[in-house]
Amino acid sequence: MKSCHYSTMRFCLLLLLAAGFVGQVSAQTNTPPAPETIVSRPSPLGYFFRSLVIPGWGQAALDRKLSGGLFLAFEGVAVGMALKASHEMRYLERTESGRLESKRAERSDWLFLIGVNHLFAGMEAYVSANLFDFPGELRAQRLPDGRRGLGLTLPLPR
Repeated sequence: MKSCHYSTMRFCLLLLLAAGFVGQVSAQTNTPPAPETIVSRPSPLGYFFRSLVIPGWGQAALDRKLSGGLFLAFEGVAVGMALKASHEMRYLERTESGRLESKRAERSDWLFLIGVNHLFAGMEAYVSANLFDFPGELRAQRLPDGRRGLGLTLPLPR
């Protein structure tokens, strides 16, 4: 049982190290950027799969660090609670306690929440990537000609 736990920890550590190397960029010459740099639209499915693997990774790549941090923080809490429940299950198995089934249900609940967190993080990254070029400065104002109501100004790309 312990070797399974250590191999899982090694696998998670390997994933984190691989994620760190993905962001590395090779050294380039100091060339000035082109005058009209076109911002390429991110691939929504790429960001979905990033956050599906590690919650918050796609959000961080989209510069949405707060939402990415929240997904990652919840992941840490849920993994910690699942490990705690597994540890308590091993103790209850050794002592042949009657609470073993309830502890198994608790661990499965935490594992379910981990899966839901991965899925929601992926979906949020997918939507954020689709709305990447949506104008951020929306404002409401009164309509011209003194009429009552609200107008919405949306700058459109040319």
